[in-house]
Amino acid sequence: MNAAVKTVRVELADRAYDILVGPKLIARAGEYLKPLLRRARVAIVTDETVARLHLPALNASLDAAGIRHDAIVMTPGEATKNFTQLQRVAEWLLETGVERGDLVIALGGGVIGDLTGFAAAITRRGVDFAQIPTTLLSQVDSSVGGKTGINTPQGKNLVGAFYQPRLVLADTGALETLPTRELMAGYAEVVKYGLINDRPFFDWLEANLDAIKAGDAAARTHAIVKSCEAKAAIVALDERESNVRALLNLGHTFGHALEAATGFSDRLVHGEGVAVGMALAFDLSVKLGLCPGQDATRLRRHLERAGLPNRLADVKGPLPDADGLIALMGQDKKVVDGQLTFILARGIGDAFITRDVGLPALRDLLKEREAA
Repeated sequence: MNAAVKTVRVELADRAYDILVGPKLIARAGEYLKPLLRRARVAIVTDETVARLHLPALNASLDAAGIRHDAIVMTPGEATKNFTQLQRVAEWLLETGVERGDLVIALGGGVIGDLTGFAAAITRRGVDFAQIPTTLLSQVDSSVGGKTGINTPQGKNLVGAFYQPRLVLADTGALETLPTRELMAGYAEVVKYGLINDRPFFDWLEANLDAIKAGDAAARTHAIVKSCEAKAAIVALDERESNVRALLNLGHTFGHALEAATGFSDRLVHGEGVAVGMALAFDLSVKLGLCPGQDATRLRRHLERAGLPNRLADVKGPLPDADGLIALMGQDKKVVDGQLTFILARGIGDAFITRDVGLPALRDLLKEREAA
């Protein structure tokens, strides 16, 4: 294996798998995938943007490895994660003759990964799949850990399955094709890992943000590997999110509500919703007397340096009022017995799970932030 390629192992007994991080992995995908195949054919799910940029290289690598391949090309964007498109992918897989034991490749960002993984989980009651994530967000978050699913009018990712990939190939070269907005939206998920339980990593991010933005390969690889290691460790402890895995949702209870409020549109992409959500989670922690105010300020300044939204006012267009946002938060997957689950913080690097947040305090915070 190329010395520049780093390996992170997700330890899940007989479903364990590797995350490979490094350059030119798409161009060598056939080499890495062939040992996983029962027969030399795969099906590829991608979107129009990614197909133009990366599908030719993937096809060439599969041809070189003697692997036959078919591809379906979807419309880019969060709106593709729905029942209609799930049906389209599942029926296409059946029409192309995908059998149990065959492998489906998700080539793209989080939308394609989530949709493809769910289609693989339910087609013929489960076919193998591999993730080739092409965005920073998907490389550090959605491609790792086996969460798959689609959105509904009621909220984000409310229909889905836990279904682990066989392999993840995180090609750092793919990040060079990302618009700055998409790159930094993914960076919000990187920041999250420092906030959860790794203050030294947050310190490192503060020192290396400019290098990451500028395309420094070593800095980007380190950020991705550290993020994947952090997520892999938590997933190995709690694959189905019965306890500690919920920490990975820091900022998401707020963020998913904001995504729903903006119609899962380009007004607010997922990582931006997470950035605003993390800032609000720290604000709420300060309001409840749990977290030093300077940590919330430090986080907000870092998000601003990254060009990320961190206030409700940063979201383009109208938003529901405080009660409307709380109603959307009530659709969150982590609601238990009607109680919202929050990931709050005692400080940077010290997040925790709680259901002990009163609605008055939450409503007051949202009303304050509406006016800010």
